[in-house]
Amino acid sequence: MPLYEFQCRSCSHRFEELVRSSDGPPSCPHCQGRELDKLLSAFAVGTGAPAATAGPCGSCGDPRGPGACRFN
Repeated sequence: MPLYEFQCRSCSHRFEELVRSSDGPPSCPHCQGRELDKLLSAFAVGTGAPAATAGPCGSCGDPRGPGACRFN
């Protein structure tokens, strides 16, 4: 079950929603609007990876930039 991030076009509320293939499209929890934009979410970088495989600072791809990951 993937977790998606949405933004409502009606009220601009941002929220996350677990989306099952058997469910219909989600609605905004704030205004119940159905016109949603699926947002590009940042993913967790380095979770579960040992520090030895992280590489030099800035090479892990953390979207926050060099020096932001937990391996520095």
